[in-house]
Amino acid sequence: MPKVSQRLSSIRPRGLAGYLGLAFSALSIALTVVVVAVVEREASRHVEHTIGHGLGELAAQASDKLDRGMFERYREVRLIAKRFALADAGLSQADWRQMLDDVRQTYNYYSWIGLADPQGKVMVSAGGMLEGADVSARPWFQEARKGAGHVGDVHEALLLSKLLPQTGAEPMRFVDVAFPFRDREGKDRGVLGAHLSWQWARDVERSIIEPLESERQVEALIVSKTGLVLLGPRSLQGRTLDLPSLGKARAGAKPGYVIETWPDGKSYMTGFAASRGYADYPGLGWTVLVRQDVDTAFVPVARLRSYGLWSGITLALLFSLAGVFAARRITRPLIQLNAEAARIRDGAGTGLLPRERGYDEVRALAGTLNGLVADLQRRQGQLEELNLTLEQRVQERTQALSEALAVVRQSGQRINAILESAQDAFIGLDLRGRVIDWNTEAERMFGWARDEVIGRSLGALVVPERYLASFDKALRMVQETGYVSVLERRVERTVHTRGGVEIAVEMTTRLVASADADFFAIFLRDISQRKKVDQMKNELVATVSHELRTPLTSMRASLSLLASGAVEGVPLDAMELIEIAHRHCERLVRMVNEMLDVQKIESGQVQLVCTGQQVAPILRDALAAMEGHARQAGVHLACLCGDAAGALHAEVDGDRLTQVITNLVSNAIKFSPRGATVDVALGTHGGGLRISVLDRGAGIPHAFRGRIFQRFAQSEDEAARRQGSGLGLSISKNIVEAHGGSITFADREQGGTVFHVDLPLARAGAVMS
Repeated sequence: MPKVSQRLSSIRPRGLAGYLGLAFSALSIALTVVVVAVVEREASRHVEHTIGHGLGELAAQASDKLDRGMFERYREVRLIAKRFALADAGLSQADWRQMLDDVRQTYNYYSWIGLADPQGKVMVSAGGMLEGADVSARPWFQEARKGAGHVGDVHEALLLSKLLPQTGAEPMRFVDVAFPFRDREGKDRGVLGAHLSWQWARDVERSIIEPLESERQVEALIVSKTGLVLLGPRSLQGRTLDLPSLGKARAGAKPGYVIETWPDGKSYMTGFAASRGYADYPGLGWTVLVRQDVDTAFVPVARLRSYGLWSGITLALLFSLAGVFAARRITRPLIQLNAEAARIRDGAGTGLLPRERGYDEVRALAGTLNGLVADLQRRQGQLEELNLTLEQRVQERTQALSEALAVVRQSGQRINAILESAQDAFIGLDLRGRVIDWNTEAERMFGWARDEVIGRSLGALVVPERYLASFDKALRMVQETGYVSVLERRVERTVHTRGGVEIAVEMTTRLVASADADFFAIFLRDISQRKKVDQMKNELVATVSHELRTPLTSMRASLSLLASGAVEGVPLDAMELIEIAHRHCERLVRMVNEMLDVQKIESGQVQLVCTGQQVAPILRDALAAMEGHARQAGVHLACLCGDAAGALHAEVDGDRLTQVITNLVSNAIKFSPRGATVDVALGTHGGGLRISVLDRGAGIPHAFRGRIFQRFAQSEDEAARRQGSGLGLSISKNIVEAHGGSITFADREQGGTVFHVDLPLARAGAVMS
């Protein structure tokens, strides 16, 4: 292999001139080969076409001469029959025989000619042959008796073979021509028949084909309509052929040629022409074939190919030499330019390359190289100057990096100190769920030391077994989409400690992007005590509510009867006190009912009955129910529901949605000044449905906004505190979220507050008819 590589490297060009010369030579050879191949192919096709059509034309000439020769004999026999019809009926048999002998002598191809009576008996014939013989069964007699002339195909002699002298080794064959014979009065006298010797076809072959057979080495065949070889090479005479050329001729194709394989296994170029008859001679369906061996026929083509090949080689060599000279002329300026560049490198030059030599590209290259040399010299000067100050710059950069590293370390220490001093447990988690950080509060909460958990799966450490599937699903979702619903918000979850004790925690998760790899920052706060307090409070509220509800119901009924005047004789001062007691009793009943609603919602005892329905009628009914309360407060209510909004549908529990709207409208009336208007609007927002309640009050204090949806939460306004329990918005928030929606609020630019209730639109097919 090394020797082969060395040989290849010795053959490979060493410079641009060699490559250009090689390229010119290869291109010249390729173009020459393509051109010669195209010309040779087209010329070969033309020569083949010319030779083939020459054979076809030769076959057409032979076929035409056969048809014309047969036409002459056909016409002669018909004229003889007409002349005999005009002859004197009193002629003797000898006279008739003499007339027939004269006809036979004028055209020696008539082997036999004679007259047969209507019964088929030969009355007289030339030379007296077959006189008295019965020819009624012969086809020529039967066809002529039908009233028209007859030409029969070639056949061997039956009766005459014993009477006529044998002229060769071939059997005697004839073509029959016959016409009906009538006298002057038109009386049927019989049939005039003639047997035409097949020798005349041999004469046609000798006159047309034989001169060409010695010159062009072709062979001619006459084939009957059944495929029988009537005339041709001795090896084929009497054989039946089935060739594509015969098929084309019988199908009516014009004289032409095909290349086909004959029974001897050789391929021949075969010209063909079908006999079509001539004038009123109908023809016998013969086909003339003229064949020539393919190797012989394509000798001119092979000679043309050889000439084209040597011509192409000669042209390729000439073009290659021209390419080599052109390549040397092209590369000479580049070689000179290289020599000048070497002198500059060795210090012998002036520092600039000459630009006046060569063609435009070389001059442009010299200019570019001069620019590069100048730039290199300038950079070399700068490099020398830079080396002088490099040590100082390295020291400055090193000091800056040290200071930056100290800042990073201080930041890391501050972050670690913050995490360690935080009251919440902190866990760092990579995207595969493995722990990468664990602060002191996490050690205290779960009982695992930092060294014990680093690198281990968080799910196996703190997640209860029943939640492991959800934990793994959330990790996969983040890996696939980069998002999960628990990110960037507080959620309550259940975890367990090292000892297996489950605790409730409030968890905040953030996905942090870093240079190394993204990770989760998880903060956990133990809310077990808060959960216990909430449970105790819920139990207390439920107990108090149930204990108060029964006596309040009785008190409410009694006060209602007194306030309605059912008892006579109550003083007016007492009635005023009764009215005050009745209002406060109503307020206590509402408060107890709301407390019970909160307890039911949080315990999951409230079941929503949601159906797909229009929301606009629910809004109108709620506003109608609040109309009396608004009138007492001196506030106007307006429903802003257009035609488009009136067609909006949602899957809601109508009673619970009415409760939400009533709470929001009641609050809006409570905080609106007299004479103001509370607007309730219905529309779409963010692909869903939005209900908006707008008031023109003083707005919500900033200090109260974070607690507005908490239970028993009220602002510092004493009047507001006297009018409510602080449960309405908490209940409304729970109901809206149970519907899969959300409730928010915002300040209005014109003053006041707007509360938005966003609900999903009804799914297709969920709307009640």
